[in-house]
Amino acid sequence: MPILTPSSLSPTTSVEHQIYLMIQVIAARLRDDTDRLLKPAGLTLAQFNILRILRGAGSTSLTCSAISAQLITRDADVTRMLDRLEALGLVERARSEHDRRVVLTRISEKALALIATLDEPLASLHAQQFAHLAPERLRDLLGLLDEAAR
Repeated sequence: MPILTPSSLSPTTSVEHQIYLMIQVIAARLRDDTDRLLKPAGLTLAQFNILRILRGAGSTSLTCSAISAQLITRDADVTRMLDRLEALGLVERARSEHDRRVVLTRISEKALALIATLDEPLASLHAQQFAHLAPERLRDLLGLLDEAAR
């Protein structure tokens, strides 16, 4: 598969569209690398994202909608993913004492231990992915992406 670069696009392609395409290509590459890292742990990127959200919540249990609101990539079937994570012993769910219709989810000790083993490899992967950029360029890129996200 040829590498997409701004010079490989039609000269009539707007700079905005070129940026869009480059972000999509970069995101796909980063996602593929992360998928390869998570696969031996038996996790998909979406499952890891849910566990990351629950780890960030600490001892607080979250509703399905609260988890959904924080996902990087929206997924219509968070409930089914939570079912799978519960079957693997990675999350614990219970009905709210205040409203029995509400199901609360929290991360299990097993999941905390599992994702702790991924912290360093993931940090190393990210360092490798961006090693060709100097620290000041990385800060510039982060600032530009932050502006674009607004």
